[in-house]
Amino acid sequence: MLRVSLMVGAVFLVSPALAQSSQLDASSSAVPLKPAELRAEQLDALFALLHQPGTVGGPVEQQIWQLWNSSDSPTAEALLQQSERAIAAQAPVEALAILDRLTGAYPDFAEAWNKRATLYFILDRYDASLRDIEKVLDLEPRHFGALTGKGMILMRQKKYAEARAAYEEALAVNPTLQGAEEAINAIDRIEQGI
Repeated sequence: MLRVSLMVGAVFLVSPALAQSSQLDASSSAVPLKPAELRAEQLDALFALLHQPGTVGGPVEQQIWQLWNSSDSPTAEALLQQSERAIAAQAPVEALAILDRLTGAYPDFAEAWNKRATLYFILDRYDASLRDIEKVLDLEPRHFGALTGKGMILMRQKKYAEARAAYEEALAVNPTLQGAEEAINAIDRIEQGI
């Protein structure tokens, strides 16, 4: 969830091996893959890469975020970018209106729900944020951003066991998340009264 720092101008660079693999898979099948299916294959490969020893999470995570920000609809992508600009301009009413429109028109676009969950978090509307996080996780159970955001909210609500579970789930899908490990250590210190 909490991808508060916007990825404006981020460049998506798929490794040549990953791109060739996806193209080979697509060309060897009788029916070419649809864009959503191709993104799903690329996500699977990137998540597998996160679990390889020695993987540096940052570049791989950036590629995952880029895929999550992609849609089969140019309109959905444009609305998502408009919402990001409104959030960056500290125009929450405008951002919320855009995101309400986006989630209504494209209910299967997980990142639309994630951006709205992020906005609700910024506005301290934690229950609304948690509802949107659950929708994100229904659509993309590996969304480590949503999982860490859930952990952050639950920590603020002093629900430490639930927060720990969210962070541990985030680490299970992305073991390179140092912030999640640090949050679990913070929960340990709180529970020990340190």
